[in-house]
Amino acid sequence: REMHWVRVDRYYVGDPENPDTVNQPVICMHCDNAPCESVCPVAATVHSDEGTNDMIYNRCVGTRYCANNCPYKVRRFNWFSYTDIEAPKHLALNPEVTVRHRGVMEKCTFCIHRIKFAKMEAKLAGEKVKDGTLKTACQQSCPTNVFTFGDLNDPESAVSKAFKEAQSYELLEELNTKPAVRYHTKVRNVAKLKGSSEDHNESHEGDKEEHHS
Repeated sequence: REMHWVRVDRYYVGDPENPDTVNQPVICMHCDNAPCESVCPVAATVHSDEGTNDMIYNRCVGTRYCANNCPYKVRRFNWFSYTDIEAPKHLALNPEVTVRHRGVMEKCTFCIHRIKFAKMEAKLAGEKVKDGTLKTACQQSCPTNVFTFGDLNDPESAVSKAFKEAQSYELLEELNTKPAVRYHTKVRNVAKLKGSSEDHNESHEGDKEEHHS
């Protein structure tokens, strides 16, 4: 019943006594073929013309069908009226974001309010939204810069280039949900690969010496 829009999954690899830790942030994938949209009886979760999976909070009646049908388990049901809790309210309330009430579903929105603000500012300036000028809240607050956000329709954007890299992959790709979020694998066996490469080269050098002799 935690209310978080970014879930961090933790995996352990290697020696059980001293394992390496791998962290993977998981947010709403904003799928083109979103399983959550087709099961909502009141169309509270819909696809926008920009490709985002949007929530219309005042339509939501709390059936939680969308959460059950989400393979990534990133949709959260609002069990409590957090607005009634005075202590952290000044830290949580954002005048640009709709206040959600008990009984509705929540999830990552790709900071749609920031997208709209950036587009409005660009329109007033008579230009397009430049790549990198818009940052989501998670991207802005992440100290290690693991998030990249941008326009996938722009082939020159950083996120478009990242999508095309060999290390890029989709989470649960076999489900064909066509997510708008991808991950990059990290090569962790560099030392092993280097060692095997050196052994391989040495064996060939030995073969050459024997051949020439």
